[in-house]
Amino acid sequence: MKKWKLAGINFDHFHMGDLLRYAHEHPNVEIVGISDEQPARMEEAISKGLVSRDRAFTDHRQCLEKTNPDIVILCPAASKHGEWVKKVAPYGVHLMVEKPFAASLKEADAMVAAMPKNKTLMINWPLQWVGSHRKANELVEAGHIGDVINVWHFGGNRGPLWHGADKDEKTAAQVAKEKPKSWFYKKAHGGGSLLDYLGYGTTLGTWYQGGRRPIEVTATVDEPKGLEVDEHSIVVARYAHGLSKFETRWGTFSDPWILQPQPRCGFIIAGTEGTISSYDYDDYVTVQTHKKPEPHRLPAPAPKAPNQNPVQYLVDCLSKGKALEGPVSIRISRIGQEIVDAAVRSAKLKKSVNWRSRPRRALPPPFCASRLPRQPF
Repeated sequence: MKKWKLAGINFDHFHMGDLLRYAHEHPNVEIVGISDEQPARMEEAISKGLVSRDRAFTDHRQCLEKTNPDIVILCPAASKHGEWVKKVAPYGVHLMVEKPFAASLKEADAMVAAMPKNKTLMINWPLQWVGSHRKANELVEAGHIGDVINVWHFGGNRGPLWHGADKDEKTAAQVAKEKPKSWFYKKAHGGGSLLDYLGYGTTLGTWYQGGRRPIEVTATVDEPKGLEVDEHSIVVARYAHGLSKFETRWGTFSDPWILQPQPRCGFIIAGTEGTISSYDYDDYVTVQTHKKPEPHRLPAPAPKAPNQNPVQYLVDCLSKGKALEGPVSIRISRIGQEIVDAAVRSAKLKKSVNWRSRPRRALPPPFCASRLPRQPF
């Protein structure tokens, strides 16, 4: 099989370490280079043996020109996704961008427009690879609970600075030191729990609802003293078929991958014929149906290849010429971004936002309107 050459560029988001590990473990992937303007941020990947020091660059152009990768992973701050896609896409590579899609729908559309013909842009949502959430979607698509009418999501953790790559835990002292300079807490860089976590709920929620869009969004966020970004948001989306709620929280009592907090992080999906609860990192889902109304568990085994991680999935799709499916696809991710955009505006205006109140704008060249789905907001 083809050996895919991969580079990791921009280490703003600590998830770069996880993604490079997946690449390192893949038998048909070679990490040919990494790049970040701050050399210290590449040290962890080098020390863990994911890449040799002579393949680390502080200039992304030098990295791309010297290593000539097929695939590039980008992990910039949320507000920099469009900027970095525009920098790297001209090199004719396939791109994986770590969540969220972008800081705005306009930026997301510009990212799609910047991609060369026949090159893939993938938005990685780590929850897509969690067994419980994949099992929930499998049941939904099989019609196990009828037509989906409501989705509830609660997502978050103690905060983005409490852990690093591979979920390595940090101390309170480390968090206090990093917080003043972290992009996660800077409004201009796309910080805040809403932009960090809402896309999980809206994107997987769109997946569970078969790609349907809401017609109105209402959002509210907290206003923590001394911070310029939110740490808690609650968003209600009104669809033609019902209401769904998406909640984000930095400051849960515990991190869900160690010990689930209350409320538990995950999804509850209600349909015309039953319900499913799917919580983060569980190896089961809990189901009710008219035939069996008592809540009962169904196994949710760990995903099998090629759905164990995003690198494995992308390489499989590229090798077989298959289109991306699910939350990582542009079709589903873009709808999730539409809802995030509407939520940001709703929180700012302190009122509901619907398609009638959305300012009309021309698509940026070289976009063709037929390439984009209808915008409801």
